[in-house]
Amino acid sequence: MAELWKSLPSWVRNIVVPIIVLVLAWNILWFVVGVVGALIGLLVKALVVVGIAAAVVILVKKAAKS
Repeated sequence: MAELWKSLPSWVRNIVVPIIVLVLAWNILWFVVGVVGALIGLLVKALVVVGIAAAVVILVKKAAKS
């Protein structure tokens, strides 16, 4: 691997490789942000559904008492 790195022209090592690394890091970062955002979105939706279900249960119990 070291031979391959040393065989590259200096402009490739100093310009092209860092740009490729930055693009890959940027894509990985936004992939992680997207996954975390999706998980948080699913969690919020699940909490809303549980809250609505709890409200319905409470209202049905109150209606059954009347």
